[in-house]
Amino acid sequence: MARLKHQPSKPPEPPVRGVKAATFNALLDTAMALIRQDGHIPSVAEVAVRSRVSRATAYRYFPSRSALITAVIDASLGPVRKLSSDNPDGRARVHELFTQTFPRFKEFEPQLRAAAQLSLEQWGLERAGLLEEEPYRRGHRVGILQHAIAPIAPMLPAAVRDRLHRALSVIYGIEPYIILKDIWGLRDREVDRIALWMADALIDAALRDAGAAALPALPAQASPAATTTADAPRPPLRTPGRR
Repeated sequence: MARLKHQPSKPPEPPVRGVKAATFNALLDTAMALIRQDGHIPSVAEVAVRSRVSRATAYRYFPSRSALITAVIDASLGPVRKLSSDNPDGRARVHELFTQTFPRFKEFEPQLRAAAQLSLEQWGLERAGLLEEEPYRRGHRVGILQHAIAPIAPMLPAAVRDRLHRALSVIYGIEPYIILKDIWGLRDREVDRIALWMADALIDAALRDAGAAALPALPAQASPAATTTADAPRPPLRTPGRR
């Protein structure tokens, strides 16, 4: 399986009970509300002021914007990250994932956009040697998608499997909303439909590539110079559970 360049950021461990738990939740709720209302990533100091908590206390729970936004996204997408399916049909499992989780992307769109914004901002600062906090690393979708395509994976050569995995990661998350809503002005329902349509197209492409790779190459003398294995007839698409 393809490896990530960086491991995703882990959220701070929330206190279980008492005053500490109440303070943690108050800061987190304030951050969630500020992002939803204002559309920008608040500083830890701003969250402290709005929550009527001292800055020193706030920084003990969230020492940086990275820690704050990691907690915000964990609260927003926690249930999504725990989804699992025992469906043996790989395509159906991907459909389940998209149809069950895209409504939550819509619900927490401002928070997800803020996380993408922070990641891009820190990318530039890190390249310039100006980043003064630990970077916020995204990537939980990798494990989620790995589970979704598990029934299809044995049907694919490793290179094709990894290509499908990576390609699906481009269209699963907040990115389709940013492009299709901001540039095209589409509504959420159409964003969902296009994302699912792209997922189907990628699965079909992976299966076609796997079929072509399984065909033996034609003898050089029997094929014109312009003919390659990819030009040979391909077997019909087969996916688990589909007839």
